[in-house]
Amino acid sequence: MIVTPVGHGAHWTWDRGGEQPARWADRDRELDTLADLARRTAAGHPGLVVVQGPAGIGRSALLHTLAADARRLGLRVLHTRADADRCTLPLGTVRALWGSMAADAPPDPAAPPRQPVPGDAARAPAGIPHGVLTGWHEAVRATAARGPLLIAIDDVHEADPVSLRCLAYTARRLAGLPVLLALSRRDGSAWTPLDEAMMTQPLCRVVRPRPLTAPGIGRVARRLTGAETETRFQVDCLAATGGNPLLVTGLVTALRERGVPLTGAGLDAAGDHDLPAFRECVVRLLRRQPPPAVRAAEAVAVLGDAADRDTCAQLAQVDATTFVRALSVLDSLGLAQASSRTDGRSLAHPAVRNAVLADMPAEQRAGLHGRAARLLHDGGAPASDTAEHLLRSRVTADQPWARAVLREAARKATLEGAVARAVELLRRCVPDDAADACDPDLVAELGIAESTVDTAAGIRHLTAVLDRVSRPGLRFASLSTLIGGLARTGQVDRAVTLLARHRSAVAGTAAGTASARLLEADMLMAATDNLDAYTELLDTESFHMDLPGDTPEARALLAWRAFISVCRMDDVPQALTAAGTVIRLGGPTTDSTATLAAAASVLLYGDRPHEADRAYRQLMHGTDAVRSQAYPTLLGLGAAADERLGALDEALRTTAEALRKTRIARATRYEALPLAVRLHTFLDQGDLAAAMALAAEMPDPRADDEWHWNELLCARGRLHLAQGEPRAALRDLTECGHRQRAWHRTNPAVSFWWYWAGQAHLAVGDRTAAVELGEWAVGLARPAGLPCALGTGLELLAEAADERDRLALLDEAESVLAPTRAALLLAGVRVLRGRALQRAGHTQAARTVLGKGWRETHALGARALHAAAHQALLATGARPRRAISGRSGALTRSEAQVARLAADGWSNTRIADALFVTRRTVEAHLTSVYRKLSLSSGRRELRRGLEPGTGAGVAELPHPQ
Repeated sequence: MIVTPVGHGAHWTWDRGGEQPARWADRDRELDTLADLARRTAAGHPGLVVVQGPAGIGRSALLHTLAADARRLGLRVLHTRADADRCTLPLGTVRALWGSMAADAPPDPAAPPRQPVPGDAARAPAGIPHGVLTGWHEAVRATAARGPLLIAIDDVHEADPVSLRCLAYTARRLAGLPVLLALSRRDGSAWTPLDEAMMTQPLCRVVRPRPLTAPGIGRVARRLTGAETETRFQVDCLAATGGNPLLVTGLVTALRERGVPLTGAGLDAAGDHDLPAFRECVVRLLRRQPPPAVRAAEAVAVLGDAADRDTCAQLAQVDATTFVRALSVLDSLGLAQASSRTDGRSLAHPAVRNAVLADMPAEQRAGLHGRAARLLHDGGAPASDTAEHLLRSRVTADQPWARAVLREAARKATLEGAVARAVELLRRCVPDDAADACDPDLVAELGIAESTVDTAAGIRHLTAVLDRVSRPGLRFASLSTLIGGLARTGQVDRAVTLLARHRSAVAGTAAGTASARLLEADMLMAATDNLDAYTELLDTESFHMDLPGDTPEARALLAWRAFISVCRMDDVPQALTAAGTVIRLGGPTTDSTATLAAAASVLLYGDRPHEADRAYRQLMHGTDAVRSQAYPTLLGLGAAADERLGALDEALRTTAEALRKTRIARATRYEALPLAVRLHTFLDQGDLAAAMALAAEMPDPRADDEWHWNELLCARGRLHLAQGEPRAALRDLTECGHRQRAWHRTNPAVSFWWYWAGQAHLAVGDRTAAVELGEWAVGLARPAGLPCALGTGLELLAEAADERDRLALLDEAESVLAPTRAALLLAGVRVLRGRALQRAGHTQAARTVLGKGWRETHALGARALHAAAHQALLATGARPRRAISGRSGALTRSEAQVARLAADGWSNTRIADALFVTRRTVEAHLTSVYRKLSLSSGRRELRRGLEPGTGAGVAELPHPQ
């Protein structure tokens, strides 16, 4: 294969002059064969060669190179290409060659007059005059008499019948003539008299160019781009193109033009890009194939890999045998390959599928999708597969079967959390101008789905049909969604009116009371997304928490009242009690994810991170919350509990899972909290480079005033502080504080923005402002019983205080934090207290305290704080040895789970029963835990070994139910 760039509208070119050696890949055998034939002809021997293979394999390139080699050897070269447009003209292919030979012959008076070239009028429908055949051969013989001759005809299968008979006549009479007859023929073309004549000649040689190998593809890519490619790309490119040189060159060129890296990952993503150069190559190959092959490619492109062979054959409107034969043709071209999902074949790469679909007129493509939908429906295919084709077709949803398919697919999409997809499917069933005439239940389903992606449209549809919905369950869901949508858009009066009307309609029944409570809980939850609605509800609604919690509806209302109360510092102890009631009496099988998440958040904001972490993990492992749009936020809350406990590795793993499918630059409010926790954790670890890289990608949190972005402002302000930019930090942290107060999130344990703002004030020399923030936090945290916020506030006051007051404040901070499992906060206070002791002249006590903080920060992976502890130790004259990694972060999830339950006093038998494993498995896990943590044995020692590490944030307690 000669390697040349292929671009927009480009074509293969060859070294026609033969002055420069052509560059090839994987063609040594073929070139040697052709060169040997050219040398033999130059020596006076006849030759006959057929270059045969599929389109794009490089047949034409080989003939052009043969022609160039023949010229260098002194052969006279006659080279042409058969044209399908001239196949109806007799001698349409050989006429030009015949004319060249006649014009090139010198006059010879002694010779008899030569046969002239027949004109266009020489028709031979019933047979070919013998004089035409002998005249052609005489011209060849006479030309060869003057010197060796190469006759090269490309795409000879396209030649007209008369030309084929002429060539066959000469092929049988080459003996003694220094003539090399070289023809290229495409696989699958019809058998002709020329084929019969050539294949029966002993001197005939057949050259079949092979597909490129993976290393050959690497050489092609290097010559086209000048860069080396990885092995995976070469192997994947071979699978995507079948080694067809035309496709390989087109794909590499297209990827280069689009700036896609020539890697395995880049090739995987190629299906997401428009690749014009590659598309042109695919289309060019397809247009040369017979109609069944083209229809087969279109059918497979429309149906995709999941369709079976019989369905594809029906869509292509061919029988099964013809379809299999057509797929074989596509396979030989490198356009198809064995399917990994069915027993048939599929297109070789998504980029091939895109090219086939793009070449089809829109009307034809829509028609094929409509027929495909009906075939799949009749064959019992899943509704989601059928619905995809309906959306791309012109089939109207007023047909009952189509409407049923779309509704079923929408229900499945809703269960999987793909609400936008459900809306797209249902809107096909409910045209905007015909909603009033549609089934009210169908319109209600659409309104419920729209509530999270287009709230205004959802409110409009639900309001129109609320009183006409036939099914009671759907009617209540519609009412709940409508009330929530109204609250979310600030229409609190309408929401409260609907709730009051429902209470009046169901008054006096237990079921009515329960449903009213659930509606109120839904309204409170929705209002937390709208500042005006939230503020109005705080002024008008009651948030007493004396509900018994004996029903899921009561627990839902109790959880949201407790959540709002703890955020605004309204009776925090009672809110914590209410959250405990919800978690104790509820569970994933009876209560909604939102209810349990709200209760867990009360524990987190009530400064009980260990209990919150356990509740979050129980929730994430016991429900299908992964399908919820708010799942990243739920993971972010769990990661926040981990970070507060000092489980930094686990916090990074959890936030990575939350952001796994997210482009950081396009993060929404649901990913804002995981981003903030991840940024905080990087700073806790002292990984400033990672924190800066993350901040460079994330969106500006100031662009949206929803509360979800507040903590991201705090984290970014903390990053500015770590970068030595305290004034920039103050801008973000002060803005965060204003927003938190505006959202009535005045609990200092909700966000520690005030601590970092105090640090920024100290960095610019404003001790007064730092003291004000510390006193504000301590004044709220002490009576509310918020130990982490209290200890952190005391630490801030200590850093802003004089030396004589600092030790007392740090002593109190350490005593407050010691009973908690907030290991990182405790370690930080101990490092500060050790420094204060050293400055006060208590060197031995300082060494003891700093040594403990030094070991704890190393175990936690807080590198920056560990380095500070190390320097402080050195200042006391100590020479600490290298710390031994006994981190519980090194434990596996199963080991950490077993370790935490064992540390809480559970017996091995009870742990085995709760986790559904054998007792021997529990014993094996504990043995590994003791080894990793360098412990001997005993539950008490295990508990101490886990306290400074990350185990407290890893294990989750199985639900007692």
